[in-house]
Amino acid sequence: MTGTHSSHSREEEAQKNMGGGWTTFPFIIVAVAGLTLASSGIRANLIVYLIQEFNIKSITATQISNVLNGSTSLFPFIAAVVADSFFGSFPVALVSSCVDLLGTVIFALTASIKSLRPEECMNKGSRLCEAPSRVQYGVLYTALTLAAIGFGGMRFTTATLGANQFDNPEHQAIFFNWFLFTWYVVSVAGFTGIVYMEVNVSWSVGFWICAASILIGVIVFLVGYRYYRPEKPQGSALGDLARVLVASVRKWKSQLSSTTNNYYSGLVPVSAVPGKRLRY
Repeated sequence: MTGTHSSHSREEEAQKNMGGGWTTFPFIIVAVAGLTLASSGIRANLIVYLIQEFNIKSITATQISNVLNGSTSLFPFIAAVVADSFFGSFPVALVSSCVDLLGTVIFALTASIKSLRPEECMNKGSRLCEAPSRVQYGVLYTALTLAAIGFGGMRFTTATLGANQFDNPEHQAIFFNWFLFTWYVVSVAGFTGIVYMEVNVSWSVGFWICAASILIGVIVFLVGYRYYRPEKPQGSALGDLARVLVASVRKWKSQLSSTTNNYYSGLVPVSAVPGKRLRY
């Protein structure tokens, strides 16, 4: 028992020295909650906002909303490659959060400054309604683009950063459970609470609440930096996949070996089987 207790103590002390652990949990979760609340609050009612405040036709507004939603699903893929290959999860998540904050602030300004929107039209959808100018479209698209890039960039890099704070797979699983729980609960709050503020109070108030939630999330995320475990980029899985494809093309005429030991069965580590390092 004494030996086991000493072993656990050494492991805890080692983890404390190298950072990470449950100390980092609240910082990451608050950041996720702040950005998720803002994203859901903007995306949930975007079509209505574009129709009512920008005099954009419903078909065009729906297309803009679909592009925004599609972009937020694409950018996590790009951000993951950049984080794994070059910078690590924390810098990518932090920069993405700041980009998201900038986009949300600009978007909130479109609801606060009348010159950034066309003149109000009483007969929505009519051809007589004034269409947005190029400048107004430019500001709108800039805000949505930055918000999509920012939210997509931090979406799963924060999840990776959080999981990397733990060595125990069970602790990683618990973290992911809380991460997803926070994600969905806060999304529901955004789809209901923020939308209620936009419809019953004002668009400006709703969007500025979104901007404030991101700002709080970024500040808390940055405050926790001293506790995060340092990360080193280890290369993207896409690079390994590319090597496999290149090796397959270059060796497609090679004769297959009849020796069982030359094939990896998954029962032993690859490093334990001689000659199994990929060459091309």
